[in-house]
Amino acid sequence: MADVPELTESTFDTEVLQSDVPVLVDFWGPNCAPCVAIAPHVQTLADENAGRLKVVKMNVHENMRTAMNFKVSSMPTFIVLKGGQEVGRQRGAQGGLQGLRNLVSPHL
Repeated sequence: MADVPELTESTFDTEVLQSDVPVLVDFWGPNCAPCVAIAPHVQTLADENAGRLKVVKMNVHENMRTAMNFKVSSMPTFIVLKGGQEVGRQRGAQGGLQGLRNLVSPHL
């Protein structure tokens, strides 16, 4: 069980847009209570789908350009990208682990 890696704007293109597998990006902030509350579920999802889904997180405060490019207006925002294209999005932590599973399952 490796921790969900945190990306920066300099690693985003390589790790997400050029990924061979679908990617779930967790746009979060350290002072966001729902972000902190759902973090264990994000880790569980990463563990359950190792090898067929890449799960990463991106601090919105430290990577504002990327967050603005993806029109992230609230935290947490989860975006699924496949082949470099957005194929799914969820705002907020509603649904917990099952909500995240429902978001990514059509894209695996």
